[in-house]
Amino acid sequence: MRMRSHPDHTSSPSRRRIAAGAITAVAALAAGLVAAAPAQAAPTQIQILATNDFHGRILDNTTNGEAGAAVLAGAVEQLRAANPNTVFAAAGDLIGASTFESFIQHDKPTIDALNAAGLEVSAVGNHELDQGYNDLVNRVMAPYNATTNPYGGAQWQYIAANLKMKATGDDAVPATWIKNFGDVQVGFVGAVTEELPSLVSPGGIADIDVKGIVDSVNTEAADLVANGADLVVMLVHEGAPSTDCTTMNASGKWADIINNVSPNVDAIVSGHTHLAYNCSFPVQQWVNEGRAVTDRPVVSAGQYGTNLNQLVYTVDGATGVVSAKTQAILPLEHSVPPVPPSTTTTWVANYPADPAVQAIADAAAKQADILGQQPLGKIAGAFNRAQAKNAAGAVIENRGGESTLGNLVAEVQRWATENPESGSAQIALMNPGGLRTDMTGTDPGDQSYPRTLTYKQAAVVQPFANTLVNLQLTGAQLKTVLEQQWQRDAFNALPTRPFLRLGVSEGFEYTYTQKTVTETQRDNPSTGTNEEGLQYQAPEGTITGMWLNGQPIDLAKTYSVTVNSFLATGGDNFRELNNGTNKRDTGKIDLSAMVDYMAAFASTTPLPVDYAQHAVEVAFPAGAPTAYDPGATVAFDVKSWSLSTPADVKDTEVKVSLGDTVLGTFPLNNAIGTSIYDDYGTASVSVVLPSTLTPGSSVTLTLTGASTGTSVVVPIAIDKADSTTVGLPNKTFANSNGNGVIQYETTVTAQWGTPVTGVVTIYDGAQPIATANLTAANNGVVKIKLPKLGKGDHPLSAQYSGSDTVKPSTSATVVVVVK
Repeated sequence: MRMRSHPDHTSSPSRRRIAAGAITAVAALAAGLVAAAPAQAAPTQIQILATNDFHGRILDNTTNGEAGAAVLAGAVEQLRAANPNTVFAAAGDLIGASTFESFIQHDKPTIDALNAAGLEVSAVGNHELDQGYNDLVNRVMAPYNATTNPYGGAQWQYIAANLKMKATGDDAVPATWIKNFGDVQVGFVGAVTEELPSLVSPGGIADIDVKGIVDSVNTEAADLVANGADLVVMLVHEGAPSTDCTTMNASGKWADIINNVSPNVDAIVSGHTHLAYNCSFPVQQWVNEGRAVTDRPVVSAGQYGTNLNQLVYTVDGATGVVSAKTQAILPLEHSVPPVPPSTTTTWVANYPADPAVQAIADAAAKQADILGQQPLGKIAGAFNRAQAKNAAGAVIENRGGESTLGNLVAEVQRWATENPESGSAQIALMNPGGLRTDMTGTDPGDQSYPRTLTYKQAAVVQPFANTLVNLQLTGAQLKTVLEQQWQRDAFNALPTRPFLRLGVSEGFEYTYTQKTVTETQRDNPSTGTNEEGLQYQAPEGTITGMWLNGQPIDLAKTYSVTVNSFLATGGDNFRELNNGTNKRDTGKIDLSAMVDYMAAFASTTPLPVDYAQHAVEVAFPAGAPTAYDPGATVAFDVKSWSLSTPADVKDTEVKVSLGDTVLGTFPLNNAIGTSIYDDYGTASVSVVLPSTLTPGSSVTLTLTGASTGTSVVVPIAIDKADSTTVGLPNKTFANSNGNGVIQYETTVTAQWGTPVTGVVTIYDGAQPIATANLTAANNGVVKIKLPKLGKGDHPLSAQYSGSDTVKPSTSATVVVVVK
């Protein structure tokens, strides 16, 4: 069943491309009738105002340009007053991953504020489904009721053409929404990212099929046009990976949308990637038809209510012809440079705040202060998320980097489930997308530490209220989970975020290598487009070692692992977690675990920050041996040694030791760049092994950092000694009737003076005819009396079997003639 939402039931004929009045005029001329030319109505200017990725930012943040809901509402009101033919729309993620003021009250303040601001229609975003489809439909979208639905009541329409019910194929939410402005009808078609199944808990959308965006939108856009739409606007919760308009349509999923969404769509309003861009791309069909407007806007307002997208179309109400179009990004605030002695840049609103919405935000903030002011304990330093830089050099969050915050949250969740009734957790893992802000505590005014951490400050870090799930994984499964950090979706396509570094609990460490590989996609039948065989290049990782409390992980052994409920069902493409056994939902909430942990460990002594890196890349050069001789040089490169924020303690060098012997120290490069992988903290290591090492043994190089406490081990196999075997009979001619007994002397020597032990076998051709055991006392020499040989030629040779320390070898063949 197809669902279309139409709040204005005034009918409107199909006028998008053909003037219906022209058909009537032709008929009148054919009948010989002459009529006076009708008066020409003025064209209608349709204004589309759009936001995206608001995430409950209802308060004005005067330090970063987040204007808040009241200024957002005031801007819409001012612009609507100047042009009543306005639609206020959104591209999703209005709620979910919200600030504390909204999150702690189930996003009801954001719903109320956007209702008051006059929001009319929005695409479904992935965060609208954080609590599942049932929550979206039966709470958020359902009418407010003080008793049965106190936290719902969104009065705008959510739309998504590519969400279908698995059982029936019906629309999960309406696909489109229509609004009439006199003779001009504007249709909206929605869509949500095709990566939705990996971005929300799979169990929450178990009944939903996520179809391809392009085919779904094209079908609905054609239907809108057929039913009278003069303008069609696509609201899509998917977006560009960068703000560069010149490359945005070159390749990838977003380029596919730009290039292949049908000409029936007049504008693409997007979100999801939190970037602000105001691009346009020519539509060849429009060019061929000679239209006045031949380019299609592709826009996004960024994030958190910092901007509005504004699209204005001039439409002839009689013909549906678009004669003009303008597009702009409207900042809701502007920055004011600091006035000395202050060094703080402030932000000032460009529009008046709406009083009614301001009252909603103020009430929410007041209630949140009451709920959030409880101190949880003290922290000795900032627990930060990882950072990188964008192309312009600005610092951005890097979900591909290990972080002090990710590791802390993982340890909290391991601790919270370490008792037998919760699964006796040994390891916990935390997804970086579940960490929405840094944990920095309350600044006492001089930026010093330690600081007090409040309930609110902990809550905004993890606003999803996930429960903790304990499960059993084999070591081999754990290895697979870690290798899924190099992201591939269920059809082997590369997601928008190609690498996600898991936070890991205390005592768990691992090393890895990575290389760029060519991948081939499989067809995803849900998208409606054949992607079978499409290729791309991306890094792939291999876990080379894992240790728990210093002991190697046994691939065949089972371990108790805790993750949040999002990860437990395979969220963020960590599909192997869904294959864990003995799953139990402990019922413990992630935030509650943090509250309890702070009470246990930080009520009197500030919680220290662990700056040790748990995952380090150790990459040997191509062609490196699998085993090294005593005294040989071992060389490899190290990456991912350093955490990436300026506040994180960093090492300046890596020390390499063998037991108590320091083999060398090597400088670290801690510069932060644009890579969204865990590539920061690099060193080139080259050490000479002691010549006294036992051949055939294994030694462990230990890499340590003096400041951070980072320590990883690199096992090195020591090659066995080469051996040489010489075998000589005491005679090469013998008489079978007389003195035909032959004594065969074998001498085995090995490199580095290694003692030779083992078995020597004498062969007559391919037939073994005698054996002898070598002991250390033999010094590699043994004499063997051979059995009586028959007449003829006998090619004799000796084979040494080798030992734990010495490689096998074979002597040259000596022919003995028996007559």
